[in-house]
Amino acid sequence: MTLKHKLKQIKSGKLTAVENLMNFSKKIATPKTKDLNIFLSLNENAIEQAKEIDKRIKKRTAGKLAGLCFAVKSNISVRELETNCGSKVLEGYVSPYNATVINKLLAEDAIILGMVNMDEFACGSSGETSAFGPTKNPRNPELVPGGTSSGSAAAVAAELCDFSLGSDTGGSIRNPASHCGIVGLKPTYGAVSRYGLIDNTMSFDCIGPLTQTPEDARLIFNIIKGQDNFDQTTQTSDTLTDKREYPHKYERESGWGRLKWVGARRLRPQTSDPHKGVIGLVNVQDFCPKEIAELIETKTKEIGKQNNWKIKKINLPLDITIQTYYIIVYTEFFSATRKFDGRRFGKKIEEVVGPEVIRRIIGGSEITKAEHEGKYYREALKARNFIKQQFEKIFQEVDIIILPTVPRTPHKIGEIISVKDMYAYDVFTTPASIAGLPAISIPVGKLDNKDVGLQIVAPHFQEELIFKLAKDFE
Repeated sequence: MTLKHKLKQIKSGKLTAVENLMNFSKKIATPKTKDLNIFLSLNENAIEQAKEIDKRIKKRTAGKLAGLCFAVKSNISVRELETNCGSKVLEGYVSPYNATVINKLLAEDAIILGMVNMDEFACGSSGETSAFGPTKNPRNPELVPGGTSSGSAAAVAAELCDFSLGSDTGGSIRNPASHCGIVGLKPTYGAVSRYGLIDNTMSFDCIGPLTQTPEDARLIFNIIKGQDNFDQTTQTSDTLTDKREYPHKYERESGWGRLKWVGARRLRPQTSDPHKGVIGLVNVQDFCPKEIAELIETKTKEIGKQNNWKIKKINLPLDITIQTYYIIVYTEFFSATRKFDGRRFGKKIEEVVGPEVIRRIIGGSEITKAEHEGKYYREALKARNFIKQQFEKIFQEVDIIILPTVPRTPHKIGEIISVKDMYAYDVFTTPASIAGLPAISIPVGKLDNKDVGLQIVAPHFQEELIFKLAKDFE
């Protein structure tokens, strides 16, 4: 059932907010669900909130999401709920305020179910590094759900909520969405406020929705997006000032004056239909198994033929993205964790975290040593600019980019995976993060009965184009 359909049921009185909440609560409480290790804490005030929302629904004063229930990744601040980042460092830390995205959803009368599991401090790619035990994949509990937004994806896949919120640094929404067979959106960097998100890497981090359908993702994104005075990285499509990066969407009002928004970009016309255009299909054969590459290509060509798209093979600088990404991640993560010194709140981070967090702290410490004078970080920023420039060139030739979400299917929980192979999970998701582009993962099929995700990447602030194309695939 789509969110739009459920909202109609709630509005018509066929389903109340209380009933919707209780249906999820009963399912969350079952032993089978508890074994998936998805929820870390529940909202004890949810039933009272649902009752108040039902009153507003009867008075016709309720918000756009009235009665829908959602789960929250445990690094997004929710007032009066434990926000622990999946770590013993912040175990028992109850947030004194709401993140901006939480306030926006509550303003539309959505109901918080609780906080869900995640890789510790958003470090990991599988959902196995949480200090509170690994999250299990609802499609097959023997498999990892992907990370770092493991609980957020698993909660949606197990139908324990209407939608969830996750955070994406280099694929942390898209990766688990792919492994769990659902939809996960990483918005344009700056489209959604990060205020209230406990940082992993501030120049990459984005908050986004995980849902059952692209239409559902669109609904939630349109609620949480927008500028925020508490986060100066946020902007809207009509406040950008650099025409060079957005040549297809803006024009000057006069001279060097302010850029004027001239409407959402459409796919270049190949026929009389203005919504049919050029799709860039990334060459990925050297970075993933043949079966995954062929599945993505076959599905793209199949849907492309139905919609009269032109398919063009393109290359991304995938050979340098992982190295570029992790140098920046190590540096910024090390900086972000210096506040966890055990003096103001929580425990000292180095004393209680797991090996993946320690690895990133040590890596960041080495990269930022005075004797290196910041040269590795500066070189990574140069590579980042190069990758951005490659996207700019590609978007002169194509309207949108398609590639796999993850280069492999989910492995078994506890299976020994080398650090190199684990980091390679991000080879297809990090390019969009490095360039700050919007990207979505949608389910495209199965291999060996394991879910495979297809990723769609668009120019900055072109989420609407992504939703349109994702719906065609759906």
